[in-house]
Amino acid sequence: MSSLALAVRDSSTMLRRNLLHARRYPSLTLNLLLTPIILLLLFVYVFGDVMSAGMGGGADRSAYIAYVVPGIALMTIGGTVVGTAVSVSTDMTEGIIARFRTMAIHRGSVLIGHVIGSVLQSIASVVLVGAVAVAIGFRSADATAWEWLAALGLLALVALALTWIAVGMGLVSPNAEAASNNAMPMILLPLLSSAFVPVDSMPGWFQPIAAYQPFTPAIETLRGLLLGSEIGNNGWIAVAWCLGLSVLGYRWSQAAFQRNPK
Repeated sequence: MSSLALAVRDSSTMLRRNLLHARRYPSLTLNLLLTPIILLLLFVYVFGDVMSAGMGGGADRSAYIAYVVPGIALMTIGGTVVGTAVSVSTDMTEGIIARFRTMAIHRGSVLIGHVIGSVLQSIASVVLVGAVAVAIGFRSADATAWEWLAALGLLALVALALTWIAVGMGLVSPNAEAASNNAMPMILLPLLSSAFVPVDSMPGWFQPIAAYQPFTPAIETLRGLLLGSEIGNNGWIAVAWCLGLSVLGYRWSQAAFQRNPK
C-alpha cells in the first residue's frame, strides 16, 4: 500500500472515531451550540429594536435579523472548535495518543481525523443555527446558487483555519479545562467585530482593530454574498486570514505533536 493510500485509510479511521465520540457524548457540542442560538434569540427579540434603530436608515427588527445572522454563523464555528481543542487535549492527557504512537499508522492521521471531524461538525452546527434563523425570519436577498456555494465554501475555510488553531491549543494545554479556556477567544473575538453593530458606530480608536481582525472581513463577505451588500476588499482579506491561520495552525500543531512525548 502506498504512503498516500495509508494516510487516507488511517485518517478515515480516525475521522470515524471522532464522529462516533461526538455522537456518543453530545453534551459538549450541544452546550457550545446553545450559546450562539441563545445570543441570536437575545439580540433579535430583546435588543433587536434598539440595535436596529442604531443602524439608521429606518432599519427594523427584520433588517437586524438579516444583519446579525452572518456574525452568529461565525460564532457558531468558533464555539464548535472549542470542543475540538478540548477533545485533542483529552486524547493527549488520557494516553490514547501514546498508544497510537506505538501502532503502525500514519502519524498525521490522528490530527487530520480531528480536523476533518471538526470542520464537518462546524458546518452541521451552522446549518442548524441557520435553520433557527430562518424560523425567526431570516431571508436571503435573492442570492444565487453560486453565492450560496461561495458562502458555504467561506464558512468551511473559516472552520478549517480555526480548527487548526484549536488543535494547536489542545496539544499545548496541560488539561481539558485549560484547553477550553485557551480557546475562548474563538467565541469572544466575534463580539469585537461587526457581528452585532457596524464598525463605523464604534469608538474611533477601536475601529481599525474591529475592521481588520479575522472575523469582520469574513462576516462582511457573508453579508455581501447572502444579502447583496458591498463586499469590497473583504473577500480577499477574509481568504488571506483563513489561509494564513491554516498554515500557522498546521505548522504549530505538527511541531507540538512531534515534540509532545505523551
